[in-house]
Amino acid sequence: MREKIEEKLRAALGENIISVSEFKDQVIVEAKRDSIVEVCRLLKEDQELEFNFLSDICGADMLNFEDASSRKAYLAVEHDYHPEEVPTSERFMVIYQLTSLRNRLRVRVKVRVDGDNPVCPSLTSLYPAANWYERETFDMFGINFEGHPDMRRMYMPEEYDYHPLRKDFPLMGVPGSIPLPRK
Repeated sequence: MREKIEEKLRAALGENIISVSEFKDQVIVEAKRDSIVEVCRLLKEDQELEFNFLSDICGADMLNFEDASSRKAYLAVEHDYHPEEVPTSERFMVIYQLTSLRNRLRVRVKVRVDGDNPVCPSLTSLYPAANWYERETFDMFGINFEGHPDMRRMYMPEEYDYHPLRKDFPLMGVPGSIPLPRK
């Protein structure tokens, strides 16, 4: 099936497909960020493939600390949190999990997102279920989804300035950033 998916994607989208691989019987497609809607539309609407179920969208922070001393510099041991100091070239990845119910197959589609301007096109027009998944990814990683009908936080308060699943976010949180209940 990998060959068939790759053939159809490359024929329709050419250079927008970065790579197609397979791991444990699951096809993994890496595409350019701006082509994600076209990639998913082809996977969904192709009569032979029919990846008609979006089962998940998640984010990944690809931040790589070279050594322990650079990690301390980013997190500043004294809880002096400075996320703007983190290198940001293609820092994030958005991962889509699609399922073909008819063919009983799954495909993972990945796109890289720049850390300086973490924006990715929304899939809500193609898969209505993307609404909540994109909101969760925005809330936890700070990745905005262009064209989303209701981009607001799900877990954290609207006025919260941070995104807790980023690798540069301190494990114990940012002191004083959110009011905690009294003991």
